[in-house]
Amino acid sequence: MKHSTSNLKRTNPSAKRFAMCMVLPTLVVLLIMTAYPLLSTFIYSFTDYNYLKGADSAKFVLFENYTSLFENGYFRQATWNTILFTLLAVVLEMGFGLLIAVFVNSLGRGQKTMRTLILLPYLLPAVTVALSWRMLLSANYGIVNQALEALNLPVFNWFMDTKTAFGTILLIDVWQNVPFVFLLLYAALQAVPSGQYEAACIDGAGVFQKFWYVTIPNIKSSLALCALLRTIDTFRLFEKVNVLTGGGPAGTTSTITQFLYNYGIKSLDFGFGSAGAIVMTVFVLILSSLYIKRAIQ
Repeated sequence: MKHSTSNLKRTNPSAKRFAMCMVLPTLVVLLIMTAYPLLSTFIYSFTDYNYLKGADSAKFVLFENYTSLFENGYFRQATWNTILFTLLAVVLEMGFGLLIAVFVNSLGRGQKTMRTLILLPYLLPAVTVALSWRMLLSANYGIVNQALEALNLPVFNWFMDTKTAFGTILLIDVWQNVPFVFLLLYAALQAVPSGQYEAACIDGAGVFQKFWYVTIPNIKSSLALCALLRTIDTFRLFEKVNVLTGGGPAGTTSTITQFLYNYGIKSLDFGFGSAGAIVMTVFVLILSSLYIKRAIQ
């Protein structure tokens, strides 16, 4: 016994070195692709770095970029739009995704066909989805407005009307991303023990009671993870806004990423844009921490 223990101790150092060698490439990639850009962005946020002038001519301006950022009315509007859009989109996507997952999971036949059909919108690139909906909702030749005209109902310029632009993009985003929520929650439902449902039936539980007291507790961690992933992804909303409205009309659909694109990338004012990127990162970390805290409890 002592001999085998001493052999194990001797092999531990080599096993640790082997494990480090396996992990090292991933760590290097993460440092290059994540840590270095984040650190560079943080440093540039305190400078007046402009790409045309070059990094050598950049001077430290301390918190001037952050002060200008929060004094910018367009940024405040973009921040409010982003937070509101994220909250509404995540709630709607989680609600519809959960209902569809429960429904498909309850089907005796046709689950494979339903899974395939439901996942189709999520497989499309965001730009393709935006362009398709732009054609459908076009004020001039869109099939939606043509159908409304045929029914003698009012038509709208969906993407250029301040009353409809925000809601239209929200609808498109929910339509595309509900399948992602469905997929994660459907997989979680597969792991719920059937014995618990049988026990609930014996106790006289109804459909709603089984859903609330059996289904939800078993997939609680999956719900938190799904909400976290959708929050992070939705907070970065850019493609649909950029293609469909460009942040208009009157800033009603502007987002933080759209603001950074207009005032940071297009204007090549990387110092100011970096400050916005850091603020956006902080917002995401705050929202993410709420979900992580709930998941740990």
